[in-house]
Amino acid sequence: MGFTDRFRHPLIPVLLAVGLTLPWVVADLSGAADGFSEGTTVVVAGLAVLGASFLLAWGAETAEKDVPRAFAIAVLAVLAVAPEYAVDALYAWQAGSGGATAEACAQFTAAQIENAADGTLANACHNANLAVANMTGANRILIGLGWSGIAMFTLFRAGRGEDPAVESRTGALASRVNLDPSISTEIAFLLFATVWAFFVPLGGGIDALDMAVLVGLYVVYIGIILRGDVEDHDEQVGVPAYFQAKARSVRIPIVLALFAFSGILIFTAVEPFAHGLESLGQEFGVPSFFMIQWVAPLASESPELIVVAYLVNKARSTAGFNALISSKLNQWTLLIGTLVVVFSIAAGGYEHLPFDPRQSAEIWITAAQSLFALAVLVDLNISVREAILLLVLFVSQVVLEFLIIRGVAIPLTSHELLLGYTVVYVAAALGLFVRRRHSVRLLFGRVTETVRSALR
Repeated sequence: MGFTDRFRHPLIPVLLAVGLTLPWVVADLSGAADGFSEGTTVVVAGLAVLGASFLLAWGAETAEKDVPRAFAIAVLAVLAVAPEYAVDALYAWQAGSGGATAEACAQFTAAQIENAADGTLANACHNANLAVANMTGANRILIGLGWSGIAMFTLFRAGRGEDPAVESRTGALASRVNLDPSISTEIAFLLFATVWAFFVPLGGGIDALDMAVLVGLYVVYIGIILRGDVEDHDEQVGVPAYFQAKARSVRIPIVLALFAFSGILIFTAVEPFAHGLESLGQEFGVPSFFMIQWVAPLASESPELIVVAYLVNKARSTAGFNALISSKLNQWTLLIGTLVVVFSIAAGGYEHLPFDPRQSAEIWITAAQSLFALAVLVDLNISVREAILLLVLFVSQVVLEFLIIRGVAIPLTSHELLLGYTVVYVAAALGLFVRRRHSVRLLFGRVTETVRSALR
């Protein structure tokens, strides 16, 4: 074997990915990371996240040889969003341990909560709001940037190679990505969770009923895909092909090691990465609330977006969208549902996680965006113009909100802006569902058959 052949060995990319993670591993274990400046933390932790993302992708693709593809992608999605759980759990825990019950927080004005000093009851109420803000920001980023961006990247990449999922059509921005019908189950369960989310603010907070419904939906979903048969998959190349060629007794430990190492690494690296970005933003006068809602989730969402871009680059756009939809499903179920558990444990007894009217509007617009995105996907494809519309609606809302926060003269409050976009999303979604009612019937027909097959 020559030098060039050795350099092309499938383990070389694995070693490079691990190499990206080593500076953070050493710094974190030695405690040196505690003395890093914000800029150094962003660079070192960010490289670690990048390396771990590729390890996650290779682990998921290797696992497809032994388990249903949907389950492998679901596991990947859970690991990839683990940092988001950590950030939200941190704020929920601080809120619960600080005594931020609904009754206690009712005595403060919105301004008192927003400007509260650390360690005070009002600050605990602020942390409860931040837990919701971080969660809604992450969900909207996943659709507004993730779904739309990956769709456009898929169509762009199709010009450099053959992707069976891409359909070129005449007309302005009419080309589209066709999704596999097997994604119907994920879309249906996400639709159920989205409809329920509209009712969450009506209870004044996230409570045990929300947890039971949302977590229950995800448990049922996992139960269905676990009972699926192991499928024949497309032939793998590169790292996954190398690992899949190993004996099962070797392959399974490799997969578990890739999942465990990358999952733990992301869990430890993304939060400092996000907080480093937050501190850098504050130096430029960007409000902490805005940073927690948008910049921190953007950092923690990067692993799954990198993983999906990697899959798409290998003409695996169907698997990529599976990962995105699974990520959205577990964020919209497990992430919301488990917040009340963390909050109650910290509070020393059952309490529902409270939030103010602003966060109610944040949940409604997040649910509305999800509803519209599902209406786009209900016929199992997404066109360039639909992807652009998702992106424009998301970016315009965030930009307008930022301008309002910065005091630019706009004849709307942040709360009114959120409600206005909620109405736009819901109206557009209902219009699409009516127009595509035949696709809705077909989708639920496929899901019904999938459930029946799983119960046999």
